[in-house]
Amino acid sequence: MNDKTSDSVKRVQAFLAEQHAELVVQSLSNTTRTAAEAAATLGCEEAQIAKSLVFRDEATDEAVLVVASGANRVSTEKIRRETGVSLGRANAAFVREKTGFAIGGIPPFAHTTTLRTFLDPDLKRFESVWAAAGTPFAVLEITPDELERLADASWVELAE
Repeated sequence: MNDKTSDSVKRVQAFLAEQHAELVVQSLSNTTRTAAEAAATLGCEEAQIAKSLVFRDEATDEAVLVVASGANRVSTEKIRRETGVSLGRANAAFVREKTGFAIGGIPPFAHTTTLRTFLDPDLKRFESVWAAAGTPFAVLEITPDELERLADASWVELAE
């Protein structure tokens, strides 16, 4: 199946159209499941990959999305100090239920529920970054400002 015809990618494309975002979802022949794989496939720095990680808010049991630079490890303790939100692990079923996407292809927006979203300020170092677009084979190039707008997100120091 052509990746652009998957329901997940179609949902991302529909969201972009609704938001009047002129971004193009690209289908790749190699997987972008990890930041390292994505960077190798795209020929960019690993830090330029905007990896989407879903956590569980321990107080509310809601999903929280953290979009981090591919070169960084996320410090949940730093996020707790900065925001007051205590993050716990989220299993694959929780992630799918809250986002509508499978791990490895989670975009920073177009989820089935509204997610509180935190962005890694290290992504601002780049003119553009690459994010998943619904599957491990679909990506889009986006500016940090457009990422912030479309994800309705906050910039939070979160790297270890």
